[in-house]
Parts: sequence; C-alpha cells; structure tokens
Amino acid sequence: MFSIRTMEEVRQLLKRFGAWIYTGDRLGDLEMMEEELEEIYRLGMIDQGIYLEARRVIGEEKRKM
Repeated sequence: MFSIRTMEEVRQLLKRFGAWIYTGDRLGDLEMMEEELEEIYRLGMIDQGIYLEARRVIGEEKRKM
C-alpha cells in the first residue's frame, strides 16, 4: 500500500492529479493543498487511508509554523 509521510510525498500526490500549488504564502499553500486533497477524495480518486495520511502530514506542517 502506498503511504504518505512527507510534504514532498503530498506534493507528488497532488501533482499526479494536476494540482501544482505554489503561491509564495506557506500557510496559503497548505490550505490550498487541503482543499485539493478533499476534492480528490470526494471524487473517489484516492482512498480514505491516503487522504487521512496526507491531511495528517499537512496538519503537522501547519503546527510547525
């Protein structure tokens, strides 16, 4: 099973679905990543496990800020 452990893996996952996110605002980028992940999950393109792992990684990154 594929797993998400780093922000780079989150970025790679999003890129697989055509979502390239870079605004120059770190918090804004993280929030946009969360929105994109939610949409990809809602559309059934990733399973719940991957979605939750990616959300956890983003949440950890936000807490570091």
